[in-house]
Amino acid sequence: MRAAGTCRFGPGSIPRSSIASKGSSVDAKLLEILVCPVTKGPLVYDRQRQELISKSARLAYPIRDGIPVMLEEEARKLEPSEYE
Repeated sequence: MRAAGTCRFGPGSIPRSSIASKGSSVDAKLLEILVCPVTKGPLVYDRQRQELISKSARLAYPIRDGIPVMLEEEARKLEPSEYE
């Protein structure tokens, strides 16, 4: 049995090409399959801010060390000018 919060995949099970290094962009294939966890709608990658934007949920999910953090509680609420 796994401890709470642990991943079922071991080291090396995720291809290195899927994990971008700090300061670089997120893997294009990963971006193609990710959707907003709230609305299941599309996401727009903001390279400058290192965020994935969900206009339908009005949220911006952060990308930390090349890994998208797809948790609603970690997302930034968009300003009206950002989703109109």
